[in-house]
Amino acid sequence: MRFPPSFLDAIRARIPIADVVGRRVTWDKRKSQPSRGDYWACCPFHGEKTPSFHADNRRGHYHCFGCGVSGDHFTFLVELDGMSFPEAVTELAREAGLQLPDPDPREEAREARRTGLAEVMEKAAAYFEKQLAGPDGARARAYLRERGLAAETVARFRLGYAPASRNALKGWLAEAGVKPEEMAEAGLVIAGDDIPVSYDRFRDRLIFPILDFRGKVIAFGGRALSADAQPKYLNSPETPLFSKSRVLFNGQAARASSARGGRLVVVEGYMDVIACVAAGFEAAVAPLGTALTEDQLQLLWQMADEPTLCFDGDNAGVKAAERAIDLALPHLKPGRSLAFALLPEGQDPDDLIRASGREALSAVLDAASPLAEMLWRREMTRGPLDTPERLAGAEKALKSAVAQIGDADVRRHYDELYRDRLFERRRQQSRPGAGQGAPFSGGNQRGAGRGRAKPGGFAGRPDWGEASPSLLSTSLVRGAGRAGAAISLSDAILVGALLAHPDLAGERLEKLGDMAFADAALADLAAALSMELSQEPDLSAEELAARLKARTPALPVSAVTGKLASAGLSDLLVGGDASRAAAIWDDAALLRLRTTTLSNARRAAARDLAEEAVEGGLTRLKDIQEEDLRLRHRAFDEERTEAVLLHPFKAR
Repeated sequence: MRFPPSFLDAIRARIPIADVVGRRVTWDKRKSQPSRGDYWACCPFHGEKTPSFHADNRRGHYHCFGCGVSGDHFTFLVELDGMSFPEAVTELAREAGLQLPDPDPREEAREARRTGLAEVMEKAAAYFEKQLAGPDGARARAYLRERGLAAETVARFRLGYAPASRNALKGWLAEAGVKPEEMAEAGLVIAGDDIPVSYDRFRDRLIFPILDFRGKVIAFGGRALSADAQPKYLNSPETPLFSKSRVLFNGQAARASSARGGRLVVVEGYMDVIACVAAGFEAAVAPLGTALTEDQLQLLWQMADEPTLCFDGDNAGVKAAERAIDLALPHLKPGRSLAFALLPEGQDPDDLIRASGREALSAVLDAASPLAEMLWRREMTRGPLDTPERLAGAEKALKSAVAQIGDADVRRHYDELYRDRLFERRRQQSRPGAGQGAPFSGGNQRGAGRGRAKPGGFAGRPDWGEASPSLLSTSLVRGAGRAGAAISLSDAILVGALLAHPDLAGERLEKLGDMAFADAALADLAAALSMELSQEPDLSAEELAARLKARTPALPVSAVTGKLASAGLSDLLVGGDASRAAAIWDDAALLRLRTTTLSNARRAAARDLAEEAVEGGLTRLKDIQEEDLRLRHRAFDEERTEAVLLHPFKAR
């Protein structure tokens, strides 16, 4: 039954969202503010010990900041209690004292028609499953064994087989009481005025049932088993149940897994999804034989704020990634984006998992690049940037792409990020010895050639990246490096995080060794820490503290931990969240490197000017001084700084 929007709004207006949700949760009295219609609780959709589930009576909306689920009154009953949408509306209308609107006979007829077709599709799915298990399905079973699919995986996805006959399914459905016109409307047979006798659409094909988000079979995909059969993959046609641009293969199961914290991964085909799920990546989906559509993108964002698109590493995969970038740009919002993982060329997820195991795919996904990095790389690697005109062309293309971003705040941050990178690119180009015709790569050049190539056959996120200019005037930078200054928050973070979490040291020790500390005692502490962990990387925080305490003279460990505690950075103390500590350390290091680089660049330009007395040196010095002034006078955004320092994952 279809309900007018005004009727749904009337229900929302009469029943606070907290009343609906409150039947299934216990509100946290410390965080909730009933007078403002603001309520917090532990999320009923996933297990947690601290309240991250928020209900807002003013907006009639709920959202969990832990697992990402969100919705309104009706969504809550559908998702948590398993009601259908009409059942949820009927229940809440009764509670609100509202009479249901008069039924629309036409809509009721359409709903009855869809229900009937869904029953036909379920019968067809059962038939295909039976055929796969029977004598005619031997070749299909052999194919599945070759692909390494276990029996439980075949059963989970309800895989089937369509016999080579032109009327096997048609005859079986007729015996089950299905009318010819129902078979045609469901897309199971090919019929028409110019076709004297209808015949089965799927013949001699491995069958993949396609489910909607309620778990109902709405369509089929069929893979040809004969090498000369075309097309290789065949989908059901558009029907009253099925529109391929609005459906994702494995969407229902992936949504449930994503709500439990699984990483949402978008791959290209049925077998890729099945291989991912069998390897433990249960939140895997695929579009149905077409490029990702706008409707499918919205479905992905309903499941996760930053889905990872996993494409083959060949030219076709790169082009698919570029199309997805253009599709997503107008819809980006704070906290809503995409990540991109490119596989080794010539391999899809199924190939990679079978050849190298789930760890290989996990490494590719871990190396995924954010959308901002992919867009930068696309425009900066279209051709050489060895002349001012070519660099200006790339800059124009970037500006044009950024202009497509609908959200003003996101658009501003993209603009700042690329403006800083282009400034650095121009500075490098004007540096003596840069060489005529030397191309510029799409990534940051610091430390080029020192890092290992990331899995997937592409250049992953640069080791250091670029810190947001809006952070450069924060307490992480102010006071750092001044002779005689007390221990700054920046210094405390860079040393203290590794004191509390020695397992984060790894490659960070090398970066720590490149940093200068104004306080001599703190510099000694950083050196001692580096020496201990380089000799014994597996030291616990307690063991490290004992070794440092035994050294003479006494090292300022308590001063560092006190500084972090007074700043509220509990994750950088022993027992804190190591992943958050790592993110805070990386942000502090970015800021330190960024400002140090700027100072070094100014000194280098001044030295070049003194030695060469050329106009180029003066121009470089002027550019760097202007950039320094711009950064120093930029308005300080307190909320953004707090988000990055105290809540690094929410800020990203």
